[in-house]
Amino acid sequence: MKKVLILSGSPRKGGNSDLLCDEFMRGAADGGNQVEKIRVAEKNVGYCTGCYYCQKSKGVCAKKDDMAEILQKMIDADVIVFSSPVYFYSIDAQLKTVIDRTVARWLEVKNKEFYYIVTCADEEKESQERTIECFRGYADCVEGAVEKGIIYGTGVYQKGEILGSPEYKRAYEMGKSV
Repeated sequence: MKKVLILSGSPRKGGNSDLLCDEFMRGAADGGNQVEKIRVAEKNVGYCTGCYYCQKSKGVCAKKDDMAEILQKMIDADVIVFSSPVYFYSIDAQLKTVIDRTVARWLEVKNKEFYYIVTCADEEKESQERTIECFRGYADCVEGAVEKGIIYGTGVYQKGEILGSPEYKRAYEMGKSV
């Protein structure tokens, strides 16, 4: 059994990337894993100001918000799933804020399996590559990180368009194989 943490960056509850997270979660749970999904947009996470208070305070951030709890869950997880809709060929601000805020204890986030879930209105996978590169940029800073899989939800814009698609089914199977 693995501890799986899904960080859904979608600002739309039930949006396409959020629905893929739910299917991944269902598959991972059916595979016997402990799974938690956090909808980042529902959390109070302020952006990093680069004050480096965390360096002087042994990883305690100057901001008192929900990030300390999220970061502890990232540290404790075996598997981290990052999910975001594509916004101007990159990840959305909600998830980027969480990633930036890991700076307080970033060296403690190690030996993780990473999965990436991305959705966009464009039909081409290439339109999602910069978003994937943002996720990989973070993983490159994580000691012992291993990329395990990517879900490319292309050609979806309206809420729910991903339902029943091959990628929707693939999200369940990928989750189950964790």
